[in-house]
Amino acid sequence: MEQWQAWLTAEVLGNELWRVLVLLGGVLGGLIVGKLVRYYLEKTGSYLAGHGRKVRSALFMALGKAAVPAVFIWGLTLGMSALHFPDRFAGWVASGLDVLGILAIGYVLYALIDVVGTWMMKWAGKTTSKLDDMLVPMVSKSLRVTLIILVVAQIAQSLSDKPVSSILAGLGIGSLAVALAAKDTVSNFFGSLVILSDKPFELGQLIQVGATKGTVESLGFRSTRLRTLDGHLVTIPNGELANQTIENIGQRPSIRRIANLTITYDTPPEKVQEALEIAKDVLKDHEGMHPDFPPRVFFNEFNDVSLNLFMIYWFHPADYWAYMAFTEKVNMDLLRRFNAAGIEFAFPTQTLYLAGDPARPLNIGGLGNGSDLPG
Repeated sequence: MEQWQAWLTAEVLGNELWRVLVLLGGVLGGLIVGKLVRYYLEKTGSYLAGHGRKVRSALFMALGKAAVPAVFIWGLTLGMSALHFPDRFAGWVASGLDVLGILAIGYVLYALIDVVGTWMMKWAGKTTSKLDDMLVPMVSKSLRVTLIILVVAQIAQSLSDKPVSSILAGLGIGSLAVALAAKDTVSNFFGSLVILSDKPFELGQLIQVGATKGTVESLGFRSTRLRTLDGHLVTIPNGELANQTIENIGQRPSIRRIANLTITYDTPPEKVQEALEIAKDVLKDHEGMHPDFPPRVFFNEFNDVSLNLFMIYWFHPADYWAYMAFTEKVNMDLLRRFNAAGIEFAFPTQTLYLAGDPARPLNIGGLGNGSDLPG
């Protein structure tokens, strides 16, 4: 420490003051030039984005994001090169500058991954499948993780003077140990690969997994996120999701409705037939009907307290709110026409027969109306 202080006082502050000024000029110049470059690049990127050139815009915006640290490190390196350091410190300074240079290049490449992601999003937008939209963030994350590993390996190589191949081999052994310790994470990663290859759902589709029903918001390496109808965000590990039964509600071609119209037991056969005709007429060539799936209406059951008319129809396409609006229309039409025809809907009732009712005489054990009882 005393030698360092002696050198700093005698060499830098005394005879080499101009070199310190060069260093400060390099640092300040790097900051100023970096900010000017970033301003120009970001303005150009905004202009291109306003004219629909998203990929070029992403390129300029990424370069603008990395301009300040890259130019600053370049100015710092230029300023440091003007100084003379003792041999015992020169190696440290050179290694530090090498690390900063690697970080600067790595940061530029890290920012440029946004360009790859933007290009992939543009490509995915031209396809009908939304699975490509799920792949884009996963590919971007993979590229970033790979880049970080390579940057760390390059820094380690610069500091240790060992070949990159041996460093990567060491990282591979370490990764194996980590993988054995984090088997759930590995299971989730392979689960995501299974989901991507099997394609059981796409982004934005409504699915049900067990008791959870929601819209797919994102698919990552570790988990899939669903937005439930209550607005809650549910995160399901991909390892667990890949082993469960997935009901893809969003891929149903239609919405089926099964309804039972119950009418009272004292409805005469003619009115039952009229009720059938009314229901068939309400559903004839209905909105959202597919030619291969016509509606059906049948008198199918004698219930405990009612006569049952079975009604089924399919609504195409599977737009839930349009289906609900049509269902309301069907119910209102049935209610009006049944009331106009004097057909009563049934509800749970009980009928009591009194022993003194001459219309329904009490008969016990075949003894008639009670006049034949002994005594």
